[in-house]
Amino acid sequence: MTPEDLTRPGAYPGLDLALHGGGILEIVIRNDRTLNSVDARGHAALTRIWRDIDEASGVRCVLIRGSGKGFSSGGDFELIEEMSQDFTALARVWREARDLVYNVINCGKPIVSAIHGPCVGAGLAVALLADVSVAAKSARILDGHVRLGVAAGDHAAIIWPLLCGLNKAKYHLLTGESVSGEEAERIGLVSLCVPDDELLERAWKVARTLAAGSPTAVRWTKYALNNWLRAMGPTFDASLALEFLGFTGPDVREGLASLREKRPPQFQEDAPI
Repeated sequence: MTPEDLTRPGAYPGLDLALHGGGILEIVIRNDRTLNSVDARGHAALTRIWRDIDEASGVRCVLIRGSGKGFSSGGDFELIEEMSQDFTALARVWREARDLVYNVINCGKPIVSAIHGPCVGAGLAVALLADVSVAAKSARILDGHVRLGVAAGDHAAIIWPLLCGLNKAKYHLLTGESVSGEEAERIGLVSLCVPDDELLERAWKVARTLAAGSPTAVRWTKYALNNWLRAMGPTFDASLALEFLGFTGPDVREGLASLREKRPPQFQEDAPI
């Protein structure tokens, strides 16, 4: 895998890639119609790109950000609807969601995320699993799984308790209350919070520092530290399985309908188990 393969136009739908000096690969999540939501093709691309980056020569660090007014608004409604109605699609996206998390964790190259505006769904998974996460004060971090009517699988169970503690993780994941950039830094959910107009400058500074370091020292330190996340693999696998079980039930259909209609959801009165 060469840098030219990575940056070839259209190689990763929904993502714009550029290789900068010092071996820094910039990834921009782009969907101008829907605040960088991730559709089926984009979800697949965001999953496989980390393996390709890991194998690519000439890449020393990755900086990922969103275009326009936010990082990513989460899963595309059409993709969510397809998952709730088509078992084959559900199984495909389950595997992608699993691989996305593990691929980011196992990518040897250091990753920096620059978070501004809404940060939800698969984009949020990458943003928080990045080795250094830099958030703007205006960032709005939100895990919306429970609001949709499914368990908070995805990345949440594997990393939120480690970053901000179990009590804070439970509060935000069970209530769906968003976290500002400042609050995210205060509770340890992100590495740094900076004023909006300093976000990219600070993220690039971190990326350049990592890119200029000893590749073996940086990558092997990351590998060792990420064993904390690998140790939580069974918890993550269970949460993801429960999330996708929820896509077969009635609550996700009501959750999706209520989001489309911009009204409070009317979930079923009790759970079957």
